[in-house]
Amino acid sequence: MSKFSTLSKLTAGLLASALLSAPAIGQELTGTLKKIKDSGTITIGHRETSVPFSYLDDKQQPIGYSMDLCAAIVEEVKKELALPSLTVKYNPVTSQTRIPLMSNGTVDLECGSTTNNLTRQKQVSFAPITFVTGTKLLVKKSAKIKSYKDLKNKTVVVTQGTTNERTIKALSDKENLNIKFLNAKDHAESFLTVESGRAAAFSMDDVLLYGLIAKAKKPKDFEVVGDYLSYDPYGIMFRKNDSDFAVVANRALSKLMASGDINKLYDKWFVQKLPSGESIGMPMSPLLKAGFQLQALPE
Repeated sequence: MSKFSTLSKLTAGLLASALLSAPAIGQELTGTLKKIKDSGTITIGHRETSVPFSYLDDKQQPIGYSMDLCAAIVEEVKKELALPSLTVKYNPVTSQTRIPLMSNGTVDLECGSTTNNLTRQKQVSFAPITFVTGTKLLVKKSAKIKSYKDLKNKTVVVTQGTTNERTIKALSDKENLNIKFLNAKDHAESFLTVESGRAAAFSMDDVLLYGLIAKAKKPKDFEVVGDYLSYDPYGIMFRKNDSDFAVVANRALSKLMASGDINKLYDKWFVQKLPSGESIGMPMSPLLKAGFQLQALPE
């Protein structure tokens, strides 16, 4: 047998071996997908008072727009891993704990009302944008406050660890408003601070403020005022540098956007009555509609 024939057979054998082994290498799991496959469990980080994104119902179960979106991601994970069933665990998070609990592996998805910004992208990754909002002020109508300029020398409550906290504090410093700040652990506590008169305003994303008013004992006593003080696009968080899991999460949401099913989920939580009977009454904005169309990536 010639050296050429021997070399050809050896090359063919190596090529065949490489082709046979390629799928196995491609299917090797890493990161979050491996963690979920090995444990048979996916852990969702949820908020308790972020109406209507992620909050507790009267049975103390997490529900909301973001929870429904995460349910679609869970189904896509099951398909990707060929799992007939997958245990879903729920872990409450706050504005302060959500990123640390994601980074240390306690939760696999954060399904709440988290703004996707460049600073946070240094620590975590985000699925496609699913809502767009901005900072406004919740006040009592009797306070006669119509703008952040009316807050000079007044007290404002903020939820710790939010982008809104940084926004209003920076504005106070820039314009010498001498605003006094109170810190609350969550949005419910912040609202209670205004309701009880300990603060003149609560600085937060407008949609969350409307949600709090909708569930208040006396909704007509409150209003959301002022121009937008920030731009806040929401996204579902997952661990940084996990491209395989990112594809699965993005695929799930792209399917919802391409089919139009995400519009139905939006109406369910922002237009129709909530399970408790209230309504946010916020039709989808043209900006968000365009965002869904732009993010509906093909397979």
